[in-house]
Amino acid sequence: MTARVRGNDYRVLARDEPLEPRLTVSVVVPAYGGQDKLDLVLAALARQTYPAELIEVIVVDNGSEPPLCLPAERPELTRLVRCERPGRAAARNAGLGAATGEVIHWLDSDVLLTPGAVEAHMRWHHAAPYLVVTGYLRFTEAPVPAELPSDLEAAFEPAEPHAWLVDLVERTDGLTDNPQRPFSLHVGGATSVNAALIKAAGPMDDDLVLGQDTELGYRLWQAGAVFVPEPAARGYHLGPTMRMRDKAPIDRVSHAFVADRIPAYRWLRGHPGRQWKVPYVTAVVSATTGYDEVRATVDGLLAGTVPDVSVLLVGPWDTLDHDRRAPLQDPSLDLVLIEGHYRHEGRVHLVTSASVDPAVPYTLHLPAGWIPGHDTLARLLDLARDEGLGLVNVLLDESSGGIVAARLERASAFARARIVAAAGEDLDDVVDEVAGVLWADGATYGFTAEAEPPQGRRSAYKERLAAQAEAARLAEEAERLRAQVAKWRDEAGTWRKSAVELRREVGSLRRRIAAANRVQPDLRSVVSSTLKRALRRKS
Repeated sequence: MTARVRGNDYRVLARDEPLEPRLTVSVVVPAYGGQDKLDLVLAALARQTYPAELIEVIVVDNGSEPPLCLPAERPELTRLVRCERPGRAAARNAGLGAATGEVIHWLDSDVLLTPGAVEAHMRWHHAAPYLVVTGYLRFTEAPVPAELPSDLEAAFEPAEPHAWLVDLVERTDGLTDNPQRPFSLHVGGATSVNAALIKAAGPMDDDLVLGQDTELGYRLWQAGAVFVPEPAARGYHLGPTMRMRDKAPIDRVSHAFVADRIPAYRWLRGHPGRQWKVPYVTAVVSATTGYDEVRATVDGLLAGTVPDVSVLLVGPWDTLDHDRRAPLQDPSLDLVLIEGHYRHEGRVHLVTSASVDPAVPYTLHLPAGWIPGHDTLARLLDLARDEGLGLVNVLLDESSGGIVAARLERASAFARARIVAAAGEDLDDVVDEVAGVLWADGATYGFTAEAEPPQGRRSAYKERLAAQAEAARLAEEAERLRAQVAKWRDEAGTWRKSAVELRREVGSLRRRIAAANRVQPDLRSVVSSTLKRALRRKS
């Protein structure tokens, strides 16, 4: 039975101790010039502890002049192929096409692996057939030596760690704490992938200018991959990467392309109206129930707070005859109306079978006639994402005839389930194991069978303006109240000062009265004595 990982918590996997190697690995090294560094890379591969007969190395010369050659110190099963199409993605795809290993290990032509690095990768791949493993690189400014040192650490330290990767791993508990984008770990410098996963996900997209590693990592995630950071798989990168040198301009170029292909990068898709190559969610709706029901459901989806949605309307579109003599008697009139209404809507596709692009993260199966509320889809997506769920079943109606339900499926969870499921095993049960399944109440999430006219964009704009005006009024009122409170505080301070002064005056008066009280008995005695002497003299 194939081991089952829930989410990205690879800690449940048991790795063989000691390892009994049986899987073959193809190390793909694209290179353009840099013969001196390539010689060191191959020498480091020749010193790996993983069995040499299981390591194949494909060096791809990406149009170097003069052409690259293989040095004397290299793994026995090393081949050199040439790729004239420029670009790292094209070179890697050429190496991938020549590779025969059960595991593909991407390696840059300026990365020197420590002797146990490949073995550290392969321990994981022996534990499960759907892993992506990334090693820990350190970036050295040490001079490039003429020969590979016997002790890489002594030769290349001090060196800088792969800071963003270390930070990502640390703040997600090693990528096990429901990370939203674990595929970011797929970097080409020193990452290994099960070959079957790459076959399912497809090769690198060489239409991209930058960001090819991340985009392929995303498709691997969609294909069911688990991403594993392995500190024991260490290597030294000779000098900084291009991204380390020019992060801001590289991100600018990369984001312009990957936004269209990686829906998980929500912050790159802030525009409320545009469409993307890969939508965030695809809704599948049967078109065979009637024009009015289908239109209510589809319009509800298109009018919601998730603009990043596409709709597949499934129906026998290829059978329509479009009777123009008596259209009202056409038995397929409702289908004709649906086709005519949505034929030119860019987010709606008329299909004969529900084949969803595997790069789309979520698929909603929704019966026609059930209308989502304005924020329904967004709330369901939040629920699935925040809880890491693979399936959210939504109960729409229940009667003696059975239940009516919608389904929100996460593509990556179902892909994983298909990898690990035994023959005949219910796929939903496996999804529950690898991600989680939850039932939700349709009414609670805003589903209804009563169609309401969708809110127009201008109405929403006016409401937004009114809300902004109200927010500004409340902010102004809050500022006025803050000023009043500040005034009261100043007055209270003045009162406190006055109270202190009054207390001081009262204290002074009390002291004077006390002094006067002390003087009074002596004064009375003096007066009494004086009177008595005066009386005696008169007598």
